Amino acid sequence: MKSVSLNAAPRALCRRAGAKALRTGGRIPATIYGRQAQPQNLEVNAKEMEDLIHHSVSENLLVDLAVKDDARPKRLALVQEVQHHPLTGKVLHVDFHEVAEDEKVTILVAVETVGDAEGVKTQGGVLEHVLFKIKVRGLPKDLPEVIAVDVTHLMIGQAIHLGEIPTPENCELVGDKHISVIAVAAPRTEEEEAAEAAAAADAVPGEVEMIKEKKEDGEEGAPPAKGAAKGAEKAAPGADKKAAPGAEQKAAPGADKKAAPAAQKKK
Repeated sequence: MKSVSLNAAPRALCRRAGAKALRTGGRIPATIYGRQAQPQNLEVNAKEMEDLIHHSVSENLLVDLAVKDDARPKRLALVQEVQHHPLTGKVLHVDFHEVAEDEKVTILVAVETVGDAEGVKTQGGVLEHVLFKIKVRGLPKDLPEVIAVDVTHLMIGQAIHLGEIPTPENCELVGDKHISVIAVAAPRTEEEEAAEAAAAADAVPGEVEMIKEKKEDGEEGAPPAKGAAKGAEKAAPGADKKAAPGAEQKAAPGADKKAAPAAQKKK
């Protein structure tokens, strides 16, 4: 991987407000970290950074950072991560990983296919990327930007495994050598798609019916609520108190007064 030059400067403006002010002024906030020094906040020119990305095969970049007015003005670093705006695609933040020229590092490298698979052209198969990126270990300047894999010989049911990919010079591929990276799968028939759709449709009503049965069982067989029982207990004593005394006070005295004079007059 060939290194490219990039200018940077120590960053004084931090947090969200500082990052916003930097982007407004055509700068991008960045961070560099590594074994040789503590993490440091930097800023880079937005146009320079975007031009580097647009003119490279991938975002795996090896940069010679020239940090202005810094105790260590020259740094060799890998672009570890680039954050983009979800709508505009503009670069929002960059992470640099400082490395040494004689130190081996491991990075994720994108896998690209070369040619048209025979199983796709003649058998109607579907080319599948099982892994879009694979781990590669080597010295910074030996690392590839992308790994190209020839897929022209693949037929339906065949795959290219990690151990079958040509290893870049002075590098090694990290991972299980038996894992599939690219494969050609048989096309799905209309019957298979219809069967899957029917199975998915049948599964939903079954779940709804089970929930409905649970609700009905709960409504019919559930014991009365505690609040309802207490309300019934309160209502019964109240009815006795109002009905019984009222009947005794109003009926009994009235009957005695009217009955007694009538008896005296007859006598």
